[in-house]
Amino acid sequence: MCGIVAYIGKREAYPVVIKGLKRLEYRGYDSAGVALLNGGDLKVYKKKGKVAELEDHVVGKDLHSVLAIGHTRWATHGEPCDRNAHPHLSGDGKLAMVHNGIIENYAQLKKELLNKGHQFTSDTDTEVLIHFIQEIKKSNQCSTEEALRIALKRVVGAYVILIVDEDNPDTLLAARKGSPLVIGVGKGEHFLASDASPIVEYTKEVVYVNDYEIAIVKADELILKNISNEIQTPYIQKLDVELAAIEKGGYDHFMLKEIFEQPQTIFDSLRGRLDAKAGKLTLGGLREHTDLLKEANRIIIVACGTSWHAGLVAEYMIEELCRIPVEVEYASEFRYRNPVVGKGDVIIAVSQSGETADTLVAMESAKEKGAIILGVCNVVGSSIARLSHAGVYTHAGPEIGVASTKAFTAQLAVLALIGLKVAVEKGTITEQRFQHLLDELEDVSDKVAIALELNEQVKKIADKYKDARDFLYLGRGYNFPVALEGALKLKEISYIHAEGYPAAEMKHGPIALVDENLPVVFVATKDSYYEKIVSNIQEIKARKGMVIAITTEGDQIIPGMADDVIVVPEADELVAPIISVIPLQLLAYHIGVLKGLDVDKPRNLAKSVTVE
Repeated sequence: MCGIVAYIGKREAYPVVIKGLKRLEYRGYDSAGVALLNGGDLKVYKKKGKVAELEDHVVGKDLHSVLAIGHTRWATHGEPCDRNAHPHLSGDGKLAMVHNGIIENYAQLKKELLNKGHQFTSDTDTEVLIHFIQEIKKSNQCSTEEALRIALKRVVGAYVILIVDEDNPDTLLAARKGSPLVIGVGKGEHFLASDASPIVEYTKEVVYVNDYEIAIVKADELILKNISNEIQTPYIQKLDVELAAIEKGGYDHFMLKEIFEQPQTIFDSLRGRLDAKAGKLTLGGLREHTDLLKEANRIIIVACGTSWHAGLVAEYMIEELCRIPVEVEYASEFRYRNPVVGKGDVIIAVSQSGETADTLVAMESAKEKGAIILGVCNVVGSSIARLSHAGVYTHAGPEIGVASTKAFTAQLAVLALIGLKVAVEKGTITEQRFQHLLDELEDVSDKVAIALELNEQVKKIADKYKDARDFLYLGRGYNFPVALEGALKLKEISYIHAEGYPAAEMKHGPIALVDENLPVVFVATKDSYYEKIVSNIQEIKARKGMVIAITTEGDQIIPGMADDVIVVPEADELVAPIISVIPLQLLAYHIGVLKGLDVDKPRNLAKSVTVE
């Protein structure tokens, strides 16, 4: 959500920042802008719309600079328009700032500033903050760095802030609380961004800025201080991301590329952890906390969106394998509900980005109450990874498409490993069952590759149903969360209204919607619920509904009932969701493309939701 890029060094800064903003387009945004500083000459250009429209806007303008900050905005305070786009200027025009996050007490600050004669040209909380910093600087006769530090002690909310100062043209200031910020370290230059994707082509050495830290960045110097003005030692890490991972690689869309990467990303998430031949399972990230896990009073999984659906599958897995009660909570509700949490409880926080704002706050609250926090995320060095007591990375690689695909299946694979590890340590699984599931997980990458061979068939089915106004997705047991995920993907990508339900709940209301115009997608792979879901399909067909069924090889019953059948490889019901979700991802993708939509950047959505 929103994107920040900055450069200071010897290169022309504008091309670096613009290319970086394009790398961050997947995060979701509605306007873009840059501030350029060359000597004492500060220039700001910003425009509603895409980065390409900003590029058109600056044609013929002076873009020379060695220091620049750029921003893509996802609107919170104020509508998407030129005047609300970032960067924003101080009242005297000497300071320019970009900002990710929300300043919750901006209204109070704005009232104080209006009383002091400040005038505002936008509706944003960001402009209020840069005016507030200017006011502190003026009234305290202090540096911009000191004014920023004082201001942040009054600010309530989440932020990453970048400031350039016309009077200090060799210095860039940055601060972070709750939103991600990474600094790339080059030779005589520094790169700043919301994530590593704009940086990876220039340097592999990065510093992840911590909450409540301020960075003073020059071309050849990086100083980190905490909000109490104490110098911190930057910890330089090596990026393991390759440039090819954030490019399309010949695919029409990132989403399709990432769907087809899943055999490899699932394999990578299991590699080094799973040895079916030896009957071993190793999770180094949990080594010191395995005893606490197996003795947990209960496990609470907190997540949002697609990660919440992965958590629902994990609930079935962990309760079956480990016999530990599991609750799956929307992080946005959990954080405000004053839940009963304490010692003996384990919180598993699941997030693709590792920066999801609601999930982070939920973790902090539970941690304060004595719970053990485990993180399952995809980004090394992310906030969730650092806040957790322990955790497991998913190793799905960068996911650029806004609608999550490969991160979801990687999460399912990792959560299955966690469930199996706890079960074998706790002694709640037989040796035979344990070995069987190790074998199933070892084979799942190959079965996903087979499911991807259905792409052309799914495309034809998509063409048949692309004009439908509504869809219903139904599943039971492990396949119920898969139905929810399929419905979410269709909503995100095609803007068609879709709902997911447990198949048995269909009779308790949704069946009223069924007629000859409603496509109903059944996730009906062979499992312990099979006979029941056959009955549910019969109920839909009796009311003239159109049935699209995801079935397994060898099924002799459902193909004779459904209008369209997509056959996936057979797998244990615990592993089957990793496979059965593949055709649902493809269906959403192809319907979106056939409708002429931007499937990589759906309207109103952001990849990393770093505000409430």
